[in-house]
Amino acid sequence: MSTPLAPIDDLDPGLIPFAPAAWPFLATLPTALAATDDTVAAFRKALADGDTSLRLRFDDDEPVEGLVRDRARMVDIVLRSAWQLHVGAHANEVNLIAVGGYGRGELHPCSDIDVLILLPKTEVVAAEAGIERFLAFLWDIGLEVGHSVRTIDDCQRESAADVSVATTFIEARLLGGTEHLFQSMRRALAQDKVWSSKAFFEAKVAEQQSRHHRYHDTGYNLEPNVKASPGGLRDIQTIGWVAKRHFGAETLDELIGHGFLTDAELRKLRQAQAFLWKVRFALHTINGRREDRLLFDHQIRIAKQFGYEDATYTLAVEQFMQRYYRTVMDVSLLNEMLLQLFREAILNEGENTIVPLNPRFQIRNDYLEVTGDDTFVRSPSAILELFRLLQENPDLRGVRATTIRLLGRHLWLIDEEFRQNPRHHRLFLELLRAPAGVTHELRRMNLYGVLGRYIPAFGRVVGRMQYDLFHAYTVDAHILFVLRNLRRMALPRFEHELPEMSRLFATLQRPELAYLAALFHDIAKGRGGDHSELGAVDAEAFCLEQGLTRYDSRLVSWLVRNHLLFSVTAQKKDISDPKVIQDFARTVGDQTHLDYLYLLTVADVRGTNPKLWNSWKASLFHDFYERVRRALRRGIESPVDRVELVAETRAKALELLAHEHVRPERAATIWARMNDIYFLRYSPAEVAWHTTLLADTEPEDVSLLVAVRTAVERGGNAVLTCGPHRQENFARTTALLDQMGLNIVDARITPLDGGLGLDTYLVLEDTGLPIADRQRAHQIEQQLRRVLLSPEADLPVVTRRAPRQVRMFTTPTQITFTEDPLQNRTVLEIIAGDRPGLLSEIGRVFLAEQIDVNTAKIMTIGERAEDVFYITGAQGGPLTAAACDRLRESIGQALDRRDQALRPA
Repeated sequence: MSTPLAPIDDLDPGLIPFAPAAWPFLATLPTALAATDDTVAAFRKALADGDTSLRLRFDDDEPVEGLVRDRARMVDIVLRSAWQLHVGAHANEVNLIAVGGYGRGELHPCSDIDVLILLPKTEVVAAEAGIERFLAFLWDIGLEVGHSVRTIDDCQRESAADVSVATTFIEARLLGGTEHLFQSMRRALAQDKVWSSKAFFEAKVAEQQSRHHRYHDTGYNLEPNVKASPGGLRDIQTIGWVAKRHFGAETLDELIGHGFLTDAELRKLRQAQAFLWKVRFALHTINGRREDRLLFDHQIRIAKQFGYEDATYTLAVEQFMQRYYRTVMDVSLLNEMLLQLFREAILNEGENTIVPLNPRFQIRNDYLEVTGDDTFVRSPSAILELFRLLQENPDLRGVRATTIRLLGRHLWLIDEEFRQNPRHHRLFLELLRAPAGVTHELRRMNLYGVLGRYIPAFGRVVGRMQYDLFHAYTVDAHILFVLRNLRRMALPRFEHELPEMSRLFATLQRPELAYLAALFHDIAKGRGGDHSELGAVDAEAFCLEQGLTRYDSRLVSWLVRNHLLFSVTAQKKDISDPKVIQDFARTVGDQTHLDYLYLLTVADVRGTNPKLWNSWKASLFHDFYERVRRALRRGIESPVDRVELVAETRAKALELLAHEHVRPERAATIWARMNDIYFLRYSPAEVAWHTTLLADTEPEDVSLLVAVRTAVERGGNAVLTCGPHRQENFARTTALLDQMGLNIVDARITPLDGGLGLDTYLVLEDTGLPIADRQRAHQIEQQLRRVLLSPEADLPVVTRRAPRQVRMFTTPTQITFTEDPLQNRTVLEIIAGDRPGLLSEIGRVFLAEQIDVNTAKIMTIGERAEDVFYITGAQGGPLTAAACDRLRESIGQALDRRDQALRPA
């Protein structure tokens, strides 16, 4: 006989118990499965009805714990019925065993259903046909089951070879067959046979560390994995696996009895698991398949489903994701505490090595701990001292779990009186000035809740997300990444990453001012208003409160207020224009402000999104910094003369041309067609390259010259076209380059005498790297030549699709015009959703409206393009007001049509 169906409440509740409410469907399920002669149809209908009922219960906001357990119970009944139906009389010869998450009795709508069919050592030929029918039947009824067929020896061998296999067997639960065979397997897989407690613990910790590395050791990514990211469900499961293997704990409640968890911590862990389960359940329901990534596509839908609503300064989705990020922070902290306590119990086995440090702290088994439960009450300054001691003792593993727990209970001590205490000011500044461990301990202070209490404004941005593609992390995580980037500039072992920045950082007299600027630069996000202005006020008040001089406090405040200025100016303005450089130099005022701002800008861009920093941006920022530095050295009241800059570029280009055997006379002939603007826009290396290409051809014989070069000095690839100047060239070139998967970051259109034009486009691959394959560069040259030599042909159409993430956002188009009277041109800025073909669409409008492009500065901020075009009318000169109105309307209509065509159905 087969194992009888277990009553609903007799099933193993898994690691975290709950009080289940009866689900009437389960009581009627066995009858429904036997209702007709068409068993496949009956089983299919029963499964569909059950899943529909669970979805409705979820929509009615029933506790997710019950839904997850009930689905496992439903699948139990279905599998047992199918097992009895197809294996029949031979069912007792083999075992049907639930393993993995299903073994725990936890199933989300599309979770893996893993089973083990356990065979005795002797072959069971009679049961083989029934097992095959059973597995085929499961496929027929639409139940995707992962299965393995093994003997006990197989299980033992494979468990010994792979800790993940051993883990699935830890959670084994008998569904059908004899208890004797099942218990034999358990004995064969016991600690004394495979994976001792110590070995298992170390393997699971290593496994967790490896998994965390795959997610960059942060659970605060834009699209986190609710199961596998740090602080996700897998971290909770790791606690349960170790507890079950070593302590035999079937539920986490039992850890309270062992002294590892408090009632409050257990409640927090249960609440965290329930929330993460609810999110995962929603993901599976929305997708109709297993999906554990919390993608942009789903975040808005789930936030609405969970009842979040847009507020004045925060979107519903941002509120939902802040709840998510704060939940994973709680899980991360509890995971750290419990694994550390397990380490002491399993690896140290009661051994204690204590080294006193001072009356308040001691080291126990390589962990820092307080000397008494009342330490923080007696000496509140010990809260900050704890992190200083960790910096001074880098060999420590961390803070002992009992001390973390005490610290959490005493965070209330960090009140206004605590924040005004001069001793605490000194301790905090010592933390920032320490030679090592600054980033590590600030991150630990954030995890333990101390940083947000000491700087209340920081506490408000903990877990706060910004719903866009530009910011890859939560605000608090981004701030600490920026600070980490600054610290890496300060440490010799990271000098190879950014040598120039490291050398510049070493000249700072007070590096802690840069760290303070990093801490406050985005601290006012989400308050409404200009976060730079609001953060600057907070920064100055905090610095003065900490005892910094008025000058230093104002410097930090100035950096916070202007932390976007360097990046925006370099990427959106024409930095070949001496006036732009002079105006920026006047704003920064002196070399000290420029150095701090440059370092903070690089650290900020690199800490916003790993994909933002590339060789082009590094080159652009360096070039801009050097131009401003030179202007400051000359003196703000002694601006650089255009004639002097042109002469200098010519002289340096001639030096380079001498190595290419181009005579000065030949260069002078070529340069006769080029005006001063050309020599202001291009570097000596670029001028030398252009001249070398043109040296073998008379200008009047140039039909079309196309070349692609790795522009080391500009951090990308320069695509050069030289031929008859036509207004359509910009639209044709940008369309072709875009269609070929290249990102255009800069365009310079230079008319030459005689109706020629020399245009240069700086491009990068989609990866952000320069073109490395010469064959690809040759292909670009060929295709571009074909497109530009056929002016009668239709303009190329960009057919590349926008990435999934980009398609999720709608960016209202903004079009603004300003005059540039010194250069006799109009400046057009367009903010729009970034899509393949955007530049080409704008180029088509320029062509229709007879607009000439002088320079284009292309800036992509996540899902948003912020492009600046320096343009003139058909007859030269700036656009009239009427022409600006016509152009605004034409661009708006073109981009609206394009967005409607690309918008997901």
